[in-house]
Amino acid sequence: MVILPNMIDFVTVLIIILLASCLIKISQSVFIKNNYIDKINHRSSHSVVSTRSGGIAILSTLLITSIVFYINGFELYDYSLLIPIIILGIVGVYDDVYSVDFKLKFIFQIIAAKIIIDNGLIIDNFHGILGLYEINRVLAQCVTILVICSIINALNFIDGIDGLAVSVFIFFIILFEVFAENPTGLSNLSIIMVSIIIPLLYFNYKKDFKVFLGDSGSLFIGGLVSIYVLKILSNDYIIKPEFDLNKILFVISILSYPIIDFIRVIFIRLYNGVSPFVADRRHIHHIIYKKTNKHFKVVTIIIIAQITLILIIQGLFNFII
Repeated sequence: MVILPNMIDFVTVLIIILLASCLIKISQSVFIKNNYIDKINHRSSHSVVSTRSGGIAILSTLLITSIVFYINGFELYDYSLLIPIIILGIVGVYDDVYSVDFKLKFIFQIIAAKIIIDNGLIIDNFHGILGLYEINRVLAQCVTILVICSIINALNFIDGIDGLAVSVFIFFIILFEVFAENPTGLSNLSIIMVSIIIPLLYFNYKKDFKVFLGDSGSLFIGGLVSIYVLKILSNDYIIKPEFDLNKILFVISILSYPIIDFIRVIFIRLYNGVSPFVADRRHIHHIIYKKTNKHFKVVTIIIIAQITLILIIQGLFNFII
């Protein structure tokens, strides 16, 4: 198997974008034909016919792209990473169509997390946070499973406004690559995923016949983000010297909105005596939407806030050092 360098050419990117667009449209048609429509309720932020078929389309695009290159003897990235995210995607698709109890979804998240750990991605060093550095294997596995499941659910939680989850995902992936001193080993996957997500943004913002990520998409990209986070926390990922800071602070800075919103909502729900997984409209993006009444404005405000927080954290850390 030939390992491709960390670059996919422009023509390949265009082909991936076209393939993703076609699969998004096809999956939408299948969902509409079978009446798998996203029902409008008191929590909905849309009032037009929409489907939760985006996830299955982007997962299918990634699989087809990977298979084509694999058949031709090229390895774009570590294909074993597909196993946990496929599991998450399938569970999400089933949930989008039939609805799955959150406890069952959580079990499959733990299974996916254990597979990721068995691939060698594990948090065994706290990098000085709380005065801790290397930790034993059992504690490392427990912490890693907790982090992976938290990230997956954090991405799922913010998928409530058009374009928000996918924009945060693209923002994170770009920063992951930009801040890296050396080739990350995930660059090809990053290019593929950004190429796939671009058409979905268009369908997200359409005035009618919208296409949402759905649980299949949010669980899928949540799984991917958790893999990237574990990569950052590994010894293989080196932050550029001019941006170097504690790795855990670095992760918090480039993934700030999902982390802050997740922790905030969990505490509010527990304080009110309800399950952390009972959906509501207490998320920060819902509060901003009430003020702006524009999905694009909400996304813009949140991305600008994330950039501002990154600059603050970078500035404070460099000042202290």
